[in-house]
Amino acid sequence: MGKKERILLIKSRILEHYKDATTALNHTNIYELLVAVMLSAQCTDERVNLVTPKFFKVYPSTKELARADIDSIKELIKSINFFNNKARYLKEMAQEVEQNFDGKIPTTQKELISLSGVGQKSANVVLGEFLNQNFMAVDTHVFRVSHRLGLSDAKTPIETEKELSAIFKTNLNSLHQGLVLFGRHICKARTPLCTLCFLEDLCSSSDKRI
Repeated sequence: MGKKERILLIKSRILEHYKDATTALNHTNIYELLVAVMLSAQCTDERVNLVTPKFFKVYPSTKELARADIDSIKELIKSINFFNNKARYLKEMAQEVEQNFDGKIPTTQKELISLSGVGQKSANVVLGEFLNQNFMAVDTHVFRVSHRLGLSDAKTPIETEKELSAIFKTNLNSLHQGLVLFGRHICKARTPLCTLCFLEDLCSSSDKRI
């Protein structure tokens, strides 16, 4: 089997297996999604979803968040990993949106990355999930899975993103969401469930374990 054929098979199986995959982060608008994504760094989606309902009630938009007392933000998100830094980033992000974007969350990658606490992965998740733009986001699951499957040998998430975007070309957000779920539930970090894997015949990883 040629490399191109193998890549197309991996792509089609991921899209078929996870055809309805969306982010697990609860949100109703782009502001809420951005806040949830920022909170989710090195924290579970489940924990974030426990925190955000009260957070959004107190701070329903960047207008209120920009004026917030930093200690009040910390109190609301104190069960989230690295809440001190995240509280500061959230307030700064909101101030920047108010000052530089007329209170509207920007919708380009360059503009989103210009906001405090928003990296390329976070920007891509927001753009792909909320606006259905064609972006690949690489978190720890996608990074691990893409290397095990031989889709990338890049050393960093950003370089991995470039390689995956180049080989897959389309459906990048859907593939991101699918690869995340694949990494969480099948191709796990410590105990990959190879005997249950629908990509097992396409995987030549030396990291296979039962």
